[in-house]
Amino acid sequence: MQTQRTELNFEGQNFYVGIDVHLKSWTVSILTETLPLKTFTQPANAETLYNYLDRNFPGGTYHSVYEAGFSGFKAHYSLKGMGIDNIIVNPADVPTSQKEQLQKDDPVDSRKLARSLRSGELCPIYVPDPSTMEDRSLVRMRSTLVKDLCRNKNRIKSFLYFYGIAYPPEFEKSGTHWSKRFMKWLNEAVVTEYESGTHAFKILIQEAEQHRAHLLEVTRKVRLMAKSEKYSKEVALLRSIPGIGIITAMTVMTEIETIERFNDTDHFAGFVGLVPTRHSSGEKKNDGEMTFRGQDALKSALIECSWMAARFDPTLLKSYLGYIKRMEPNQAITRIARRVLNRMYYVLKNKREYDSRVIK
Repeated sequence: MQTQRTELNFEGQNFYVGIDVHLKSWTVSILTETLPLKTFTQPANAETLYNYLDRNFPGGTYHSVYEAGFSGFKAHYSLKGMGIDNIIVNPADVPTSQKEQLQKDDPVDSRKLARSLRSGELCPIYVPDPSTMEDRSLVRMRSTLVKDLCRNKNRIKSFLYFYGIAYPPEFEKSGTHWSKRFMKWLNEAVVTEYESGTHAFKILIQEAEQHRAHLLEVTRKVRLMAKSEKYSKEVALLRSIPGIGIITAMTVMTEIETIERFNDTDHFAGFVGLVPTRHSSGEKKNDGEMTFRGQDALKSALIECSWMAARFDPTLLKSYLGYIKRMEPNQAITRIARRVLNRMYYVLKNKREYDSRVIK
């Protein structure tokens, strides 16, 4: 006598899960190779999703995707740890029809992700190791503190200009500003007509001093991290390139993690954003400015260090002098930055220091 089977087994079956991620909830769509199964909303938790899949489709192979955004990579690490083959994609790279643009909501977005995942149309972004992510946060915090300190200094100078407070003769040159003597003068000698204005100025000074203390602390930690076993070899290779210092080298390594993820210099330059936009059709070819896509922190660091590289590397100096004959200096330094990037790729890929000697 035959009995009814009470166990489900989806071994060998693929399930495709599109996740529209929000702070408190996820909108999830599940597809098979041929059928859409279900779209629903659940708490923003990877374990909840796994339990649902395991309970309803036990033994299946689960593939999932969500768009990069505010939530970072925590969900990715959790999903991978539970055996779900998850990827993260750039929202701009997800194929979208006009109808989906005009009738956009969470279920539409999750179904679109699941459908594109099933058809193999998605190109995942690179997800670094959690330790690299936290190292990156420290390096980026230093960049944030530098910007905050610069804004605070501008507020102090604006305050002095607004109330007509002139610099003493010894501080008339901008190169003498923000020294210990200058800060002492700001603290002790600058007073306004009324006590409230002086109190407001003192707060600006205190804020600048706090920013400087925090910046010094973070810089020390970044330099110490550069000497660690994880980064010391790559930092030494990068610093062999003229114009590259410890901070720039650490910015590069925490942003890319490993040079092996790039197939060639064009791939590396595309990641950074040092490639031009292009609009060509037929016989018309038009290359525009640098693409807006890329890593802004890494792009800024490369362009900044390229000014120094052009001064100390004879080959780059010769190229720069040739560029500025036909373009603006800012455009020329962008091309120098691309050459510096090629040098970075070479030393990291080949594990060899850069030799800046000129072959005659």
